[in-house]
Amino acid sequence: RKMAHLLPPSNSTRNGPAEPSTKFHGREEFDYKGNSWMAPPSGLGTLKDDELEMDHHKCYVPKKCVHRFTGHNKGVHRIRLFPRTGHLLLSAGLDGKCKVWSVEQKQVMRTYIGHSAGVRDAQFNYDGSTFVSASFDRYLRLWKTETGQVLQTFTNHAVPYVVKFYPHDSNFFVVGCSNNKIVTYDATTAEITQEYNHHLAPVNAIVFVEDHGTKMITTSDDKKVLVWEWDIGVPVKYISDPTMQSMPVLTLHPSRQFFVGQSLDNTICVFQAQGRFSQQRKKKFSGHIVSGYACDIAFSPDGQFLVSGDGNGKLNVWDWKRTKMLQKFK
Repeated sequence: RKMAHLLPPSNSTRNGPAEPSTKFHGREEFDYKGNSWMAPPSGLGTLKDDELEMDHHKCYVPKKCVHRFTGHNKGVHRIRLFPRTGHLLLSAGLDGKCKVWSVEQKQVMRTYIGHSAGVRDAQFNYDGSTFVSASFDRYLRLWKTETGQVLQTFTNHAVPYVVKFYPHDSNFFVVGCSNNKIVTYDATTAEITQEYNHHLAPVNAIVFVEDHGTKMITTSDDKKVLVWEWDIGVPVKYISDPTMQSMPVLTLHPSRQFFVGQSLDNTICVFQAQGRFSQQRKKKFSGHIVSGYACDIAFSPDGQFLVSGDGNGKLNVWDWKRTKMLQKFK
């Protein structure tokens, strides 16, 4: 059970944030052409406005594990792919460090050290030039990905559980906290510009959808799903049902028509991402054990396959259309 929100608010923030540092592990930060180490390898297809540029990019079910990245001293809480190209990985570790890895070179490129407790979540902005790390030490940090410089430090004396950038302006990001609130920060001034306070328990997941303007969908330990208009502190819709369980992870389908939630009754639930936001009760993915764990969900870029971890350390792949499990990896 989460204990973070029971701690007194000033417990760890009294001493101030940890001293930030960074270490570069690659061969050189710029190559002979002057390209940064972050530049994608040549010939890589990119997602333009989340539409695949390359026609031949058909996705297949993976057959075997091709590489294991090692380097964190404790568990890894989050992995994020670099926006649009996916040639870099950002990992948030419980050792208080964030690392960026090169998928092509299969090595760690830069380590970002700036938290005195484990990092709970990390998120790239929409061009990958900066990222935010949210830690159990109650601080959030905005980092420059290329140089490892800390641009800003944020705190509201609650533990940040999830962080998401606003899709239309990377100067704003929202944080779901252990004090049941969701807050919007201005990245340039470090001020809170809006509070959303309707959940009755710590907030676990946030996803943005487009439906007559940008809407934000949040879930919490109170087993509710709330839909909010951007920058309006009152929810426009409650999704609550006696049979629903808490959903610690939400992911948007690449078609942007649906979003899925990892429900703690060992299923993945599907909801419409527009209109009535109703649950698609006939479309359920099951066969994995996740109760008590917050296992992440991901889609293949063409939306054909759904992937999730589980509590036994297995990786599960389903067919999105038929909801049939295709593969399990240990």
